[in-house]
Amino acid sequence: MGNGYDVLVVGGGIVGLSTAHALTRAAPGTRVAVLEKESSCGRHQTGRNSGVIHSGVYYRPGSLKARMAVRGAAQMVEFCAEHGIPHAVTGKLIVATERSELPRLHALAQRGRENGLRVRELGPAQITEREPHVRGVAALWVESTGVCDFGAVADTLARLAVEGGAVLRTSTEVRGIVRRSGEVVVRTTTGEVRGRALVNCAGLHCDRVARMAGDDPGMRVVPFRGEYYALAAPRRHLVRGLVYPVPDPAFPFLGVHLTRDVHGGVHVGPNAVPALAREGYTWLRASPRDLADLVAFPGTWRIARRHWRREAGELYRSLSRRAFVAAARRLLPELGPGDLRPAPAGVRAQGVLPDGTLVDDFRFAGSGPVVHVLNAPSPAATASLPIGEEVARRVLAALR
Repeated sequence: MGNGYDVLVVGGGIVGLSTAHALTRAAPGTRVAVLEKESSCGRHQTGRNSGVIHSGVYYRPGSLKARMAVRGAAQMVEFCAEHGIPHAVTGKLIVATERSELPRLHALAQRGRENGLRVRELGPAQITEREPHVRGVAALWVESTGVCDFGAVADTLARLAVEGGAVLRTSTEVRGIVRRSGEVVVRTTTGEVRGRALVNCAGLHCDRVARMAGDDPGMRVVPFRGEYYALAAPRRHLVRGLVYPVPDPAFPFLGVHLTRDVHGGVHVGPNAVPALAREGYTWLRASPRDLADLVAFPGTWRIARRHWRREAGELYRSLSRRAFVAAARRLLPELGPGDLRPAPAGVRAQGVLPDGTLVDDFRFAGSGPVVHVLNAPSPAATASLPIGEEVARRVLAALR
């Protein structure tokens, strides 16, 4: 096959792999290559999350996130069952710990119903029935939420894509893109690759890849690190399933929550602190280039002015375990600092507009034979199958 393909997919995370799989299914014989800069696929947002299959309860009715999360959750459960991937449909509690949160909880229940979900509003006694150690004044039970191993999902998608004829080219970082009549030429660390079309699923670097391709993404990725702890093994009995606080509608993060995964562990977190690098999984990991981009981008300063009080609290919880525990104890009063063990962090590729607005929905862009998947953090893993189908449809239409 050499270095000539029909479609080049930049990024070997779960969305890029889903796109490659969808292309080989929708148009057998299409020559697809996935270009991944790491030595293996799924190393970033795909492999660094709490493994929750989101129901779609949080998202604006009619939005891409709402429609794709609802459809994607059902498809993900079917996909896991079909391929023997660990998963469970557990449902989840969204818990109001103060009466002042009740209007937001009721509004969330209405949003869930508008999105076609089965939700129930519960009182304190019903909360205790489902989660004996959790306390709240009211809660929302969302039936269709679940958990799975998204790393295993990505591995399966990679295998199916290869079986369908796709090629995975790992340790292949994109350094430049040139669009010519009838082809896209990609310069990589392992040589030049050509394709008739290109899909940008580069996640944390999607805006940079868009600019390489000559397109203005209209936004910038601002990385937020989500730091997790894990419950010590003797204390895992404190959490049966998934327990979330009522989210702040002005902030696209869900707050410190409790998540029992498919392997029996319990995650506590994450917070959401500005990262010093797009792959800044610790405070010690910093990138001069990424920091320079953040400082030069007007949206960074406008976010800071708009959300500084909230971010001050997130930073405090990052630096103080006791503060982190205090946030989690609002849901789980028995939790103590000694109950937590450090767990791997993740980084959210949050799209931000120049005016400081946090991009709330999935975003697709591009022109001609180039499709960009922009702003696809959580719930993109949940929605990865319908996202892949949508991108494949757009690419194949462009090729035709």
